[in-house]
Amino acid sequence: MTFVKVEQHGGPEAYVQVENEDLTLGRGQVLVELSVSGVNFLDVVQRRAALPTPFRAGVEGVGRISAVGDGVTDLAVGARVGWMTGGQGSFSQFALVQADKAVVLPDDIDDETAVAALMQGITAHYLTSDTYSVSTGDVVLVHAAAGGLGQLLTQVAVLKGATVIGTTSSEERAETARRNGAAHVFGYEDFAEKTLEVTDGVGASVIYDGVGATTFDNDLTAVRTRGTIVVVGNAGGPVPPVDVNTLNTSGSLFLTRPTVADHVRTPEEIRGRTDEIFTWIRDGDLSVTIGARYPIAEVGAAFTALESRATTGKIVLEH
Repeated sequence: MTFVKVEQHGGPEAYVQVENEDLTLGRGQVLVELSVSGVNFLDVVQRRAALPTPFRAGVEGVGRISAVGDGVTDLAVGARVGWMTGGQGSFSQFALVQADKAVVLPDDIDDETAVAALMQGITAHYLTSDTYSVSTGDVVLVHAAAGGLGQLLTQVAVLKGATVIGTTSSEERAETARRNGAAHVFGYEDFAEKTLEVTDGVGASVIYDGVGATTFDNDLTAVRTRGTIVVVGNAGGPVPPVDVNTLNTSGSLFLTRPTVADHVRTPEEIRGRTDEIFTWIRDGDLSVTIGARYPIAEVGAAFTALESRATTGKIVLEH
């Protein structure tokens, strides 16, 4: 078997391929032969420091079950499944996946669409339903609106009746945000002033910030009184420590930093979210964009593209 591992923390060059390592199927697990893997910023966090080395890389994938471990009763050999947690080591030919984290995929959802809709789709789902319940009349500000998560957040917020303001780094990316339903798209330099301008000084109901350090201070200006700022990533660097009194002086704000793992704690929760996401896709209310495809042997190049923001949409690794 061929695996991608991280032997030492570092940049995209830290990914190395290792041959002929075996996997031992444990209780409650399934062995899956992968067809495609998803590239995510969570992988970047792991590679830089979050997991002790060495470790098998990759958290998200789609494939068919090759073997079933003891105690697994609801999954069978041959079933096509996807996962975005519970399958560490997904940048490989085979992966061990916790059965209670695997989602059986509908026949009308292809592998690439599924892997693009798992991590980022589930994240968009919980951010707009649990973290802040987006509804008709809300003004939603989405940073990095042309990225994989940004595109899905924009579509879901529009589906729920909100007006979306997006931020992007170029006019080409702005067009992508508009195609996904953003009513206004601004640059990062003046988004706060522009947001206040188009909302008659009120500000955004909720801000989803996957950029971090370079946008957070201006989020405090762009959000409405009693509004919510949701930090969902740190592509521009981590947000510095926040004085809690700032939330008071800026308008009795709510600030949160959720993680996807806390929103997929049970099989019922995972599958409830994916059922709704796949229905949106099936009905034409949600579309995913594959920004780039790389063979698994070029995993380092895929992450170089992700971290330099050289693509829009989801980056996938083909096996």
